[in-house]
Amino acid sequence: MQEHIRQLYLKRDQDRPLVQNVLKFVEEIGELAEALLANERAKLEEEFADVLAWLLSLANLYNINVESAFYSKYPREGCLKCGKLPCLCTDF
Repeated sequence: MQEHIRQLYLKRDQDRPLVQNVLKFVEEIGELAEALLANERAKLEEEFADVLAWLLSLANLYNINVESAFYSKYPREGCLKCGKLPCLCTDF
């Protein structure tokens, strides 16, 4: 997914000021929040896709591999605190 977004939008994302990219990401998060509160299935799918696309765009601007970063923070083997999969931690 990240490579697809890179090919589609990296040049355009690089050409606009970073603040505009960040504001667009935040705008999409707001639209997702509205869809979540309204519980509109079709709108939810659209907004989840938009948020993910903008997240990947920002990661591309910083040359961050989202998958590598994700599994560094959330290992496949289990929770960083309790080591279990699924997590069995009781402190939220």
